[in-house]
Amino acid sequence: MYLPKHFAITDQEELLDFVKTFPFATLVSHGEDGLNAEHIPMLVQVDADNRVFLQAHIAKANALWQKVADQTHVLVIFQGENAYITPNWYPSKKVDGKAVPTWNYRAVHIKGSIRFIHDAQWKLSLLEGLTHVHEQTQPFPWAMSDAPQEFIDRLQEAVVGIEITVTDIQGKYKLSQNQSADNKNGIYEGLSEAQHPMADLIKSEN
Repeated sequence: MYLPKHFAITDQEELLDFVKTFPFATLVSHGEDGLNAEHIPMLVQVDADNRVFLQAHIAKANALWQKVADQTHVLVIFQGENAYITPNWYPSKKVDGKAVPTWNYRAVHIKGSIRFIHDAQWKLSLLEGLTHVHEQTQPFPWAMSDAPQEFIDRLQEAVVGIEITVTDIQGKYKLSQNQSADNKNGIYEGLSEAQHPMADLIKSEN
């Protein structure tokens, strides 16, 4: 990822918080059939030694676990808000016309080595973790115990676990940091008028 200094985010805790906020990831791998991309939610785990892991699952019918070897290096991409930025929002455009369109966005790239897991207890633990994370904001959170045990057992047999040992994390928040304060205010006003969620991020950069 091209990473100019003024867009780079290096704080690991901030990057992992971003991943937890936007957990739906693109997993890019290279196996027997060449490049492949899967779109799956990821769970972040940090152990006592501060090692970071990403965990997920795929359907056993998905041949990824057969075509990508354990310990293969993979790339996982997490994306947040993004927005088209028109130069019409820049006050500087009215002065000298030196302005062009761009695109603002937030993204985190994680590299690591993948392994596929078939252990039933590990998979059940993962499913419970994912359920807890994503149900906790519901008024009446669903739990795996709400479903018949034989049904859950049958479903866990139909999935394969994934664990990625993280070796590198890069974050890029392109939020018009390279623009003047006046132009940032113009971008904020334009995004606010459009009720775009990135408006508050631009305001925080001012």
